[in-house]
Amino acid sequence: MEDPKTIDKVRVLELFSGIGGMHYGLLDSGIPFEIKLAIDINDIANKVYAHNFPSSKIVSKNIKGLTPAFINKLGINTICMSPPCQPFSRNGNFKDLEDARSDPFNHICEMIPALTSVDFILMENVMGFEKSVAHKKYIGVLQDAGFSYEEFIISPSELGVPNSRNRYYCIARRHFGEAFRNQMISTEKVSEERQKIEEFLEQNKTFDDFYLSDKILSTRFKVFDIVDKDSTNSMCFTKAYTHYLEGTGSVFTEKSKAEVQKAFENLLPNDEKPEDPEQKRTKIDPLPLLKPLKLRFFTPREVANLMSFPSDKFSFPDTVTNKQRYRLLGNSVNIKVVSHMIKCLFNKVTFDNR
Repeated sequence: MEDPKTIDKVRVLELFSGIGGMHYGLLDSGIPFEIKLAIDINDIANKVYAHNFPSSKIVSKNIKGLTPAFINKLGINTICMSPPCQPFSRNGNFKDLEDARSDPFNHICEMIPALTSVDFILMENVMGFEKSVAHKKYIGVLQDAGFSYEEFIISPSELGVPNSRNRYYCIARRHFGEAFRNQMISTEKVSEERQKIEEFLEQNKTFDDFYLSDKILSTRFKVFDIVDKDSTNSMCFTKAYTHYLEGTGSVFTEKSKAEVQKAFENLLPNDEKPEDPEQKRTKIDPLPLLKPLKLRFFTPREVANLMSFPSDKFSFPDTVTNKQRYRLLGNSVNIKVVSHMIKCLFNKVTFDNR
């Protein structure tokens, strides 16, 4: 029997495992662990996971097919999961538990009381989940099963990473050390210094496939979020990055802020109404002003860098397209944030590595 406050290592069931974000977070945390099983229904995500962790056991399976008996036999003590966020997001129309994509999460809630070996749970979701009916149900299930918990809304920018990605996290445990406080924690900056975008860019690469087209420059310039090498923040990258322009992620320019500002100062008056109603607006062609800025999308590798995936331990199989890479990254987690949450989850837990 393990001591109530001592375990040999973290033995993990990784649900909705995607491209392995939780796995990388565990690696970054330095805590001894073993992934007993990773489960996701997305075959392309599983291919990426297996490419980077060929020795891990990964199963393409619907979560609803799991049973408490099957999970208890795995010998796990920890669940890490990132359930589908669409039921709790604007793009998913906030259907909450009425959304069929909530069914796997509902199934997990129903199983938790019977998962006798599980004493630690890390759950991630979109900001807004904390206001949902599903959230109320989840917290109730945790409390009824004897778990204490703490909740966070946290962004990589609070850890010094120049990227905004506010997400909900809940850490829960029972039997090990002092109980959590059963409340939402107001997070403070862990790092006062934020890195610059320059540190996350690919070097010695041709970006011809990533420059914004003339059509995009001409028609969508009003919604650009433009960053440069000295910027200390960027917009959250979603799975629709490069497909939609508004609110899906930042674009990069090699030019300075002053050059960008000058271009837009000359461009934006085109959209203002003239003081004299009878004066005709002069149509300004955006291309001569915007083309010199060399605006481009961040590459999938650069997005992965901003999401803290290690450049020496993470890559995509060559068969995975750029469109698929952006979608997979948009559905994933920031590794630095996951690592931070894992350290909080196992705070004051002793590891006996005999």
